[in-house]
Amino acid sequence: MSMLKVEDINVYYGNIHAIKGISFEVNEGEIVTLIGANGAGKSTTLNTVAGLLKPATGSIEFEGNSLIGIPAHKIVGKGMALCPEGRRIFLQLSVQENLEMGAYTRSAGEIADLIASVYDRFPRLKERYKQVAGTLSGGEQQMLAMGRALMSKPKLMMLDEPSMGLAPILVEKIFQIIEELNQAGTTILLVEQNAQMALSIADRSYVLETGRIVTSGTGEELLHNDAVRKAYLGG
Repeated sequence: MSMLKVEDINVYYGNIHAIKGISFEVNEGEIVTLIGANGAGKSTTLNTVAGLLKPATGSIEFEGNSLIGIPAHKIVGKGMALCPEGRRIFLQLSVQENLEMGAYTRSAGEIADLIASVYDRFPRLKERYKQVAGTLSGGEQQMLAMGRALMSKPKLMMLDEPSMGLAPILVEKIFQIIEELNQAGTTILLVEQNAQMALSIADRSYVLETGRIVTSGTGEELLHNDAVRKAYLGG
């Protein structure tokens, strides 16, 4: 079943035509990844789906309902969460306060259980629950950003460059966590410059170039696609 359906969206930054008529869908239970070079339009696509940018044309449907014109905070309440590029955690707040900020769509009675489940998933955060978020390592900050997004109990979690700036061993850990989240029932839409890792866990993938989707297929197909290998996989 199609959970997210994006049809023919065009997005502009002033006079710049950033997204040029792209269409894609994410089915329930899938990991779908968008890959492409810097400036291809990947983050713009996620921000548009999340309600942070408004498309000039086209439609975006989540579970059969249009998201066009709905404010971003209300989209979160419908079951969609964005873990943004650069993490964007609240640097002056503690780990636990950051998690609580992610739960604004949930009832007070749910918050303790949600925090407990995030700490089960990320034991490192539990150890540092009182620590000021700005003093965490890059990997810990990424875990916190993901944990904060999970506090809204999303059906669909969108991750924008979760491996950016992390050491290789931490990149593997983050991708392992993404797979675990998916296996536990969260549908994933992933934007990632590490195409090799992204395609290795993806059910399906779309390749963006200068605001257009130029190729799509299963993760396995694109891992072995000569053009994709040459452009994004170094050979």
